Amino acid sequence: MTPGLETSPLAARLAQIAQASGAHPAITFRGDEHQAGGTLAYDFAKLWRRVERVTARLQADWGIQPGQRVAYLGLNHELQLVTLVACARLGAIFLPLNFRLAVPELQQVIDDAAPVLLVHDTPHSAMAQALQRTGLRHTHHDPLIATSSPRGLPLPEVQAEWPVLLVYTSGTTGLPKGAVHTQAALMANARASAWAHEFRSPNSHPQQPDKVLSTLPLFHVGGLCIQTLPALLNGVEVVLHPRFEPTAWLDELAISQPTLSLLVPATMRALFEHPRWASTSLACLRGIMTGSSTVPVAYLETLHARGVPVGQVYGTTETGPVSVVLRLSEAFAHVGASGWPQPEAAVKFVDAAGHEVPHGTTGELCLRAPNVMQGYWCRPAEAVGAEPLQPHGVAHDAAHTGLGLQDGWFHSGDLGQRAENGCITIVGRSKDMVISGGENIYPAEIENQLITLPGVAECAVLGLPDARWGEVPVAVLVKTTDAAGQSLSAEVVLAHLQSRIARFKLPRRVEFRDALPKSALGKVQKPALLALLTGTNP
Repeated sequence: MTPGLETSPLAARLAQIAQASGAHPAITFRGDEHQAGGTLAYDFAKLWRRVERVTARLQADWGIQPGQRVAYLGLNHELQLVTLVACARLGAIFLPLNFRLAVPELQQVIDDAAPVLLVHDTPHSAMAQALQRTGLRHTHHDPLIATSSPRGLPLPEVQAEWPVLLVYTSGTTGLPKGAVHTQAALMANARASAWAHEFRSPNSHPQQPDKVLSTLPLFHVGGLCIQTLPALLNGVEVVLHPRFEPTAWLDELAISQPTLSLLVPATMRALFEHPRWASTSLACLRGIMTGSSTVPVAYLETLHARGVPVGQVYGTTETGPVSVVLRLSEAFAHVGASGWPQPEAAVKFVDAAGHEVPHGTTGELCLRAPNVMQGYWCRPAEAVGAEPLQPHGVAHDAAHTGLGLQDGWFHSGDLGQRAENGCITIVGRSKDMVISGGENIYPAEIENQLITLPGVAECAVLGLPDARWGEVPVAVLVKTTDAAGQSLSAEVVLAHLQSRIARFKLPRRVEFRDALPKSALGKVQKPALLALLTGTNP
């Protein structure tokens, strides 16, 4: 270990900005419980000092070592970002937890990732304490910054290919999978985001620098890595809200006049339905980015009619996520398209046999880029009790996921096509994942819980179109012929699920059928089931 040497690419970049442009605004946080008015604002010099203090506290108080996982459970907070960079300096791995999950679901993630420290905020203290594992310790985030810290502690010599971010996304088996991103990958993603947004830093555009309004949850790569972290790594100020709230979002336009923000269809709709939507000036915005699901064209046109171009970012938890981008300058001319691959990404479309298809033909989107995950986190059996730096670099596992890395290519499971001019359009998703309000919902997670309910003989969960949420999950069940089956009701089914899965995953409808359509091999044919529910042709 060498005192004072910044070998972490993430930390070195922020240290460079702090030294060259330390007086430029870095973070304005609207949810600080210790500040009058709830606002804490500071420049890049102070951001770096906070990173140094949290690094020292993690090292001196908690003994965090390279490769160990530090989990974070809470609403968006500036210390969430500071702790991520502190972990990068120590060679540790930051693990953001989805506070919307139920405790049993979070416990699955804790058991799989095996963090040694769980940092939490005040609203989630009880939930954090409910998560237990041998060797896991808990702390509120305040002690990481509240007192002065030791100086001159030796830092490890961090490698760019070391993991730094572990983000969980549920697999089609219903089990959580952790996508591992390295420091080099996050830096590559920051470059891709800079290209996507054409960021205007105070140095490059001193008269009109960008200001990013960040309100989506930082436990997603969408909220964390599309704009927020890349903006800071490009010297651009971030205005951070604890969570999305439409009144606060509209208020912020007048208060700080942000130039960029990220919205998903559910948050767009919440804004459109707000009584002040029509009267609020959007003049400060040079653009909105969206992603995470298919966006209704009507939503895009609503914003375009107000003079605000809406760009799109296509990507997944596994891809960083900035992969295919419709930039703001292209938004009005290509409404509904996903755009073009970012400069360091290669994209191909393949058929079911894995053969590349020509332009204009629908196929599965496959991606290769430096911001794609290193692999899925998996502790090998022979490493029980060890602290592996390298995750199991999972190759394609068709028996379990149907997606994954094959020869360096990430197979997305999404279907799309590329026009002759290279513009990509996503036309649908393979398999049956449901995206509701920007959240990924995997039917197997719900089906695994439904089948444990007495009275359920068979079940299937699929997504139905919904004007507000994009899609909503619907459960279709076949009852057993015994008393338990005959007494089964929708209310009983939902009560069974409520304590077992997150609220946003709860089916919006429960239907009962005499039988489910199946293939010759006994597999439920969900397209046919969807047709039965919607009255359409499969």
